[in-house]
Amino acid sequence: MHRAELNGHSGIVILGIFAADMAFAAKRLPHIAETLLGSDFKLGPGGKGSNQAIAAAKAGGKVTFISRVGRDPFGEMALSAYAAAGVNASVMKMEGVSTGAAFIFVNEDNGENAIIVAPGAAGLIGIEDVEVNRAHIEKAAIFMTQLEQPLEAAIRGLSIARSSGVTTVFNPAPAQTIPDEIYALCDYVVPNEVEVAHIVGHAVETDDQARAAGDILLQKGAGCAIITLGARGALYHTTRQSEFIPAFSAGKVVDTTGAGDAFLGGFAAALSEGRDPAEAVRFGCATAAIAVTRPGTAPAMPLRAEIDKLLSSS
Repeated sequence: MHRAELNGHSGIVILGIFAADMAFAAKRLPHIAETLLGSDFKLGPGGKGSNQAIAAAKAGGKVTFISRVGRDPFGEMALSAYAAAGVNASVMKMEGVSTGAAFIFVNEDNGENAIIVAPGAAGLIGIEDVEVNRAHIEKAAIFMTQLEQPLEAAIRGLSIARSSGVTTVFNPAPAQTIPDEIYALCDYVVPNEVEVAHIVGHAVETDDQARAAGDILLQKGAGCAIITLGARGALYHTTRQSEFIPAFSAGKVVDTTGAGDAFLGGFAAALSEGRDPAEAVRFGCATAAIAVTRPGTAPAMPLRAEIDKLLSSS
């Protein structure tokens, strides 16, 4: 039996930020002092943790999301998105601080992206936010967090979860220098190929390089390394099993911005149901494959029925 099923634990708790995504499509980024005409603009809910929470809920998970927003239109956008997706929002509304926002460049030819995030109110998330939600974390099957909010909050959340027998998932994104002690708190560390290259100090362009990177994450103390590799799928890597799980094709790739968050939301939803971890990775890959065929981040996350259909037809 997977540990997530023990001791009456259920559901998923995610700590992270909300940011209003402002996505501009163009052929390339402008140079300094240059103005370019874009081909499209979309405004919608985003932020890694928020996207993951919505993805997990739409994939069938019972999700609580911990964050902060401002009392402004972007903050209302966040709360409306959680209500629509069925996410339990444990979100503080702050006066005098703007809600987070993100500039997203989307290459109109291939869907690749570049992002600047200003966390706003969510940048003020601290240990107190985690402590207020301690009961939610202690009763969860899965606790997941990233690095868009302050590091100390992530560490406290992972520590509470670990001490309560909750399965922990850590997405070390965006890439930054982090203390090695965090890895021992993590059942699953889930970077993409850029983030893991930053951690291990070498490129991850081949299967051997990916496995070597996975070994380093295990040596640092992680229980399992899962490295997402874009169109190549994902590597599931433990001391006993190392398996490349291929990506799915669900149609033309339109926007890769939310692919990693879709994967993590799907993975967490499957894991919270007690699925085998490698099968949960496959579920995450299917979730991401559908999301990238649609513009945007949170709005692109697929419903459970869509994921099941892709899995059954592949």
